[in-house]
Amino acid sequence: MDSAVPSRQTYNPWTVVNVVFEHLADAGLHPVLGATGNPGEPAAALLQAFGIQPDPQGDEQIALAKNARLAELRQAMFGSP
Repeated sequence: MDSAVPSRQTYNPWTVVNVVFEHLADAGLHPVLGATGNPGEPAAALLQAFGIQPDPQGDEQIALAKNARLAELRQAMFGSP
């Protein structure tokens, strides 16, 4: 392995969010994420603020959009079920 090329480290994004929230709670703060709904979008924004790009593979919003698009295509091709 070439030592000049840094290895890419990966993290579970929820682990990072959890560590940040535990640190804030230990400091006496009471962080809230997604109090008005799905916490995925605010969690992604938090990770991006730290320079961490969330992996879209597990993104529920992408999966929902993909499934909705596939349903539209099935409807257009085959009509009502």
